[in-house]
Amino acid sequence: MSKLEDCLKVLDKESVYNILHARLKGSEKKLSEIPPPSMLKNAKKAAKRVADAINNGEKITVVGDYDVDGICSTAIMVLFFNKINYKIDAVIPSRFKDGYGINKNILKRVDADVVITVDNGITAVEAADICNERGIDLIITDHHTPPKELPKAYTIVNPKLDECIYPFKDICGAEVAWLLLAQIKKELGLHINLREFVDILSIAIVADIMPLTDINRALVKDGLRALSSPKRASSIIIKDFLNKPQITSEDIAFQIAPRINSAGRLAEGELALRFLTAESTYEAYELFEKLNRLNETRKYEEQKATKEAIELVDEKDSIIIVAKEGWHEGVVGIVASRLVDRFEKPAIVLTVNGEDAKGSARSLAEVNIYELLSKHKELLEKFGGHKLAAGLTIKTKNIQKLKTELNKTALNLPKSDFIPKNDVLGILRGDDIDFELLDILDRFEPYGEANSRPKFLAKDAKVLGVKKFGHENSHSKLLVRLSKYDKVTHEFIVFRKTFENLNNKHITFSYTINKNIYNNKTYIQLTVSNIYDKV
Repeated sequence: MSKLEDCLKVLDKESVYNILHARLKGSEKKLSEIPPPSMLKNAKKAAKRVADAINNGEKITVVGDYDVDGICSTAIMVLFFNKINYKIDAVIPSRFKDGYGINKNILKRVDADVVITVDNGITAVEAADICNERGIDLIITDHHTPPKELPKAYTIVNPKLDECIYPFKDICGAEVAWLLLAQIKKELGLHINLREFVDILSIAIVADIMPLTDINRALVKDGLRALSSPKRASSIIIKDFLNKPQITSEDIAFQIAPRINSAGRLAEGELALRFLTAESTYEAYELFEKLNRLNETRKYEEQKATKEAIELVDEKDSIIIVAKEGWHEGVVGIVASRLVDRFEKPAIVLTVNGEDAKGSARSLAEVNIYELLSKHKELLEKFGGHKLAAGLTIKTKNIQKLKTELNKTALNLPKSDFIPKNDVLGILRGDDIDFELLDILDRFEPYGEANSRPKFLAKDAKVLGVKKFGHENSHSKLLVRLSKYDKVTHEFIVFRKTFENLNNKHITFSYTINKNIYNNKTYIQLTVSNIYDKV
């Protein structure tokens, strides 16, 4: 409760507006203000090579990744080349057969003069050497943190490269690919409006947890407008599935991204690529139904692994590391996110297969999980990622040592690094929770990383009733009076948690305020984020 001490100020609607306005001051950009792609180091060289390949009729292959960003990056590339009637091959690696990114397994089935990676490749030293041996010009486009030894590729486009002057570094793989296409368009003198890809681009930005500031904010706002008035077959199906007039970043994060991700997690990412590039709504619908079914399987595997992982957590650790045989490789990243949410600490979840273990890391606030892992890379077989998320492979015998060493290193981090900024704004009177407040909150959409949806504190609120709902009654609705001075009561939703004997008790919790549209009617939805009492 100590970190809530600064959040006990009672707010009114005007103060909520002022806080949110100040939070975004200076971080708004228009699409017209996006820095030119030529500022990306090597973008001109890469674009010239691709333009020459097109003019000379050479074979081009794009190699993506099996997560949302990688699939969206590949989809944008495919759609661009389709638009100029130039046939290319596109490969989404299989998590299970190929492993991550471009590698020797992928290159065995690639026949090309030019290979372009999207959202991967910055650590692909071996693959670059193979390309050089075969006379393939490898163009790497990526956004992950570069290692000290870079691949000997034809060229590398990555905003995090040394000497890259691109002014905004925190962009996802799809944005790097999109910017390269803008440079290719210029090189070829094409008249293509690259804004037509912002619907897919916004999905990648949100799903890859990029900060929703600067150019990311401008692109996501435009992308959400495109998804809300869709023209692309896949976007029409997304809009139809969500069944609401305006799509938000949270709809992408919690509804759409998991379904696109499910293909690469449980089957083949190629399925999601086909969905995003479908030419008809019939084809898109059929593919989306398959993604839905995979997502149901993913949820089952994830819930099972999460329950087991929670039991293995040592709450004394600053960095959580859990490992077990039998966990599905495709859900460990989601399980890590669940642990971060529950314990408010970075988490690494590993699935063990004999002598080897493979998994994902997720972080929060200012704890840079990539930098932490890099300090102990001698214990790892391989790893890659960025500030808030990483993937790693490790020998099973080194897991305990990694756990020990990471937690030693974490002792040197300031405690404030572990606390999300702007986590709780303050306390609201129950009477102030109305549609006028909802309109104020809507003005500062989209919410996400670096602009989180505001949380408010309910302090010693009285619970007047509890109801279970949802699949297997696994969720709860609490009827609450926020203060004894309030004239109104409010219903709060608590996902994935049920309660016994909570009636007439007082609890303290944080919550968010959302707009929920059902049957063309708008409702205020109050969702509990954290409960600070033992209940």
